[in-house]
Amino acid sequence: MNMSFFQILRAKKELIPLVGVVSFAALGATSFSIYSLLSKSDVIINKSGNPEPWEAIDPTQPQKLLTINQKWKPIEELEKVKKLTK
Repeated sequence: MNMSFFQILRAKKELIPLVGVVSFAALGATSFSIYSLLSKSDVIINKSGNPEPWEAIDPTQPQKLLTINQKWKPIEELEKVKKLTK
């Protein structure tokens, strides 16, 4: 009963596709988490460094993985409020 992982796969070949699919899914989830952590502005690690990180987002740069027909115009009322509060 003390068989290694590869010995089990060699003995039961029907488990090889299952192990491949689960490994691929785990690798994809891990890589997307790292991608989001390093490149997305809405994912925050250090909350004390910048309490309002959404103020530094460039509105002309798309934030989604796939953006179709994004058009951005500043809202005049919101710009006035921002100028008054700063």
